[in-house]
Amino acid sequence: MKCKPSTVLFQLLVVQCLALVCVAKDFDFFYFVQQWPASYCDTKQSCCYPKTGKPADDFTIHGLWPNYNDGTYPSNCDSTNSFDHSEISDLTNRLQKDWPTLACPSGDGLKFWGHEWNKHGTCSEDVLDQHSYFEKGLDLKKKANLLEALKSAGIRPDGKYYSLDNIKEVIEESLGVAPFIECNVDTSRNHQLYQVYLCVDSSGSNFIQCPVLPHGRPCGSKIEFPSLSDSNEEL
Repeated sequence: MKCKPSTVLFQLLVVQCLALVCVAKDFDFFYFVQQWPASYCDTKQSCCYPKTGKPADDFTIHGLWPNYNDGTYPSNCDSTNSFDHSEISDLTNRLQKDWPTLACPSGDGLKFWGHEWNKHGTCSEDVLDQHSYFEKGLDLKKKANLLEALKSAGIRPDGKYYSLDNIKEVIEESLGVAPFIECNVDTSRNHQLYQVYLCVDSSGSNFIQCPVLPHGRPCGSKIEFPSLSDSNEEL
């Protein structure tokens, strides 16, 4: 029995739709994560400054991570779309400044950026290509301007201890959304300001209230805001 042309066409459309569902990288929002370099370095693992030299005392980007509203997240979504530095060559200077690697041995950032794209970026490729993914991260850092907001409130990277609630309040007043603060514990068991999570809509453009909070390391009520000059770097 032969299928009518309309039936064949319908079957082809169904197959195509199912294929699209299989490869779709749907997600609900991003975590935009910035880290404080001095806290990253001030641990037993220490750190290695990038080949471009010691970074400034400023927040740096850890990543832009697609997430689901139920607290889970996709990863390594497309092995056919691996990181290609040539796609972001015009962003290299900005990335070295605002998205540097601190891992050992000292590197140029390519391994770090490749990891972030392959694990996280590919899961947003239906919205952001490689260039847009990294450019969005850089633009979000500039838009957030965390250090300036904290300094304006008298919270400075001077090795002193500040109220966790006050830090949260300052960031929320500046951006209109509540952050999640993750702390690091240094070799003396002091809690330090380590990472700031902000939630971003699925276009990668706008800060939003977090649908679900991440599972980060907890903080004490008072946390240290260390300077990079006092951190533990491997030579």
